[in-house]
Parts: sequence; structure tokens; C-alpha cells
Amino acid sequence: MLKKITDAMKELTPAEMRAWREGYRSHLEAKGMPPEDAADYAAKVAYRPDLYQPPGATPDLFQLTPPPTETAKPKKPATAARTKPAVTLPAVIPAKPKEGPSTRREAKLIDVSTAIASESPTPDDMAFTHSVLCQVGLPRAKVEGREFLRQSGAAWLNVQAGVLDEGNGPVLQPIPYGPVPRLALAWVSTFAMRHKTREIHIGESAAEFLRLMGMDDQGARYATLRKQMHALAACRLQLGLKGRTFNGNPVEQFDAWLNNKETKQKALWPGVMLLSDGYFQQLVEHGVPLDNRALHALKGSALALDVYTWLAHRLHRIESRPLILHWKSLREQFAQEYQGKDPDKDFKKKFLPALQAALAVYPQAKVKQVTGGLMLQASPPPISYKKS
Repeated sequence: MLKKITDAMKELTPAEMRAWREGYRSHLEAKGMPPEDAADYAAKVAYRPDLYQPPGATPDLFQLTPPPTETAKPKKPATAARTKPAVTLPAVIPAKPKEGPSTRREAKLIDVSTAIASESPTPDDMAFTHSVLCQVGLPRAKVEGREFLRQSGAAWLNVQAGVLDEGNGPVLQPIPYGPVPRLALAWVSTFAMRHKTREIHIGESAAEFLRLMGMDDQGARYATLRKQMHALAACRLQLGLKGRTFNGNPVEQFDAWLNNKETKQKALWPGVMLLSDGYFQQLVEHGVPLDNRALHALKGSALALDVYTWLAHRLHRIESRPLILHWKSLREQFAQEYQGKDPDKDFKKKFLPALQAALAVYPQAKVKQVTGGLMLQASPPPISYKKS
């Protein structure tokens, strides 16, 4: 075929070649190509009678296609590679449909999602946490060392491990991490905001406090709760935002949850936690309302809790145009610990399931996965802001 076209080009005069290109330009415009692009393309393309054949042309000169008895493979339109996309935003990536819940946790998530979407929150459903903790959260996994620092934009968080007297003198405590300290801080913050007090009653027993946080009172829970509550009570927490720094301990007083190994009696649960005045005042000024039903549904994942609180704080602050966040910036906010060969890809695998869980319990949220990241659109908060 190429030899036939080359031989035919040798037979065309310059006038015939100009006439063919002019006809081809009109042909491209008729197909929808912009005039400037059509003229530019027709001026550069070699003679291709298989692309364009002038009306009434003689078969000997222009019809180099196979005879009617043969079939030629259709060519892709020449305009396809030059058509400019009409949409400027990244393409939305549709979510993969799921046949149904595969675990008890997913089934519970669906039930809570249905309830949140169909039933307005009651006063008991309102929870609170500090706005800076919505932007930069506590560690999600165990931290080696005595200090943890994370920054996102203008907000930053620094946690320093402390010391707690567990009955026989000072004991070094780890840095709090995981879902338990997140839920505990949210619960004590909620109690403080509801009752306007720094003295927080955390139940008559550890089992009751676990139920208040929406967690089952299983045996393994007690060891985790004791460890994380001691770590939270002992730590020094710094919150920073736009030139202002809060220095101090969120918890001013917390009697250690003592283990009575010698007497083999039931461990003594303190029952009361006293928030520091500085943290309490910061909370009153910068508290973010959340849906407690959502927190309970996400209690198994620290990352899902972080994503939910972040969206609750961020989406209603978007004023008009959608906000595009790329995977790199999301990783730097949520998972700076991901390094390796392809950290953004590794982070994305963990982040997307947590995002789906958070969106299930935040039905008002307008968040879409697009090429290269996420698109956030202005959305109402999960719980309306009401100044008391």
C-alpha cells in the first residue's frame, strides 16, 4: 500500500497536490477539527488517498484503496489525537462496585451509614475534638523514641512522652498511639464541652469507659486501654497554628489505673480525669463538632478516624471552587512515615479503604477520586456548628 501511495505522489503535479490538500483541509473542518488545526495538519501531511478522496476524482489518480471485493481495515480519525479535552478538572475515577459486606465491621458500617443518612443527630450524638487534631493526628502506630512531630500546612503537633507514678514510683510512658487515645480525647473533650467543666467523669469502671467510647469490654481491651490512658495522661502535647503555640499537658491530673497484683484484687479505676485549663480553653475556642455515631463506627481504624475528622473540619470551609489534593501532599499530611521506593503508591493502598469508611458515615461529604489524587467540594459539616 505504501509503495502505491509513493508512486502516485510522483505522478501528482504541484497544482494537483495543492488541490488535494485544500480539499483535505475542508474535509477535516467538516469533521469538526478547528480551522487553524485543519490547515496546519493538511499542509504537513503527505498525500494519502486512503484518508481523503476528492468527489468525482478519477480512480486511476486518487483511488488507491483496494477493489470493492476486498475489505480494508477502518482507520482511526486523524482528528482524534489533536482534539483538546473540554473539561479542565482531572477525570473522576469511579468507585469499584461491591457486592456486599464481607466482614462484620463492614456490615456494621453499612448499618451506621444508613442510620446517619436517615436520622438527624440528637444532642447525645454530638462529639467534639480540637481543630488542630483534625489536621494532624496522634501517631497511628507505635513510635520508637520519646518524641513525635508532624506538620500539615500551618498546623503542627508535637508529642513528648512523659512519666507517670503507677504506685511504686515514676514509670516512663510511651507516646500514645492508635484509636484508643483518639477516642478517649474525643470523649473527654465532648464531656467538657457539654458540661462546661474541666473535671471529666470517665465512668465507674474501665468497662463502662470502654462502652462510652463505643468499644467492647473484651479482655485484651483492658491492657490496651490502661497503657494508652497512662501514656495520654503523662504526655506533653504542643499544638501550633499560624504563629500561636499551645504548650502543656491536655490532662492535668489522672490517678494511675493501678494493678493490684499482690492482693489479686480488681484494678482500681480512677473514675475522674482533670483537663488542664489551657487545653480546656483551647477546646472551647477551637472545638470541631463530630457525629459520635461515626466515631464509634470507625473505632477500629486510627487512619479512618483521622480522615473523618479531617473532612469534618475541612469540607465546610471550602468556599467555591473544588480543591484538588495530590497523593504526595496527602501522604505528607497523613503518613509521613511512608518512604521506600514508591511511598505515594503504598500510602494510597492504605488511604483509600479508610477514605471509603469515612465517607460511609459522612454522607454529606463531596469527595471524589480523580487522576493523581482527590477532589474536595464544599459540603455541609456532619454536625451543624452551633454557638452556645
